[in-house]
Amino acid sequence: MLDQTDGKTTKSKSEKRGKFVELAEKRTRNAIKAIRVIGKLGNKNAYHFDDGDVQKIVRALNKEIDTMKARLSHTGSKEAVDFSL
Repeated sequence: MLDQTDGKTTKSKSEKRGKFVELAEKRTRNAIKAIRVIGKLGNKNAYHFDDGDVQKIVRALNKEIDTMKARLSHTGSKEAVDFSL
């Protein structure tokens, strides 16, 4: 349902919630898949890397997760690996 107020279109809370659920589930699944693909780099038969490389990757991912948590903490949203709303 869209309300017209002062020429602006606004969405109802249920529409906003529905869009959030749709996008959060899709984006979280995509992020999990991307992390799993990064994990496949751990095949020592196919790739050469050291602990320093691993730590750089982990630090970068953790930094982004911390940033995401900070942005979402304003709304109180939380996500899990097996994500569904």
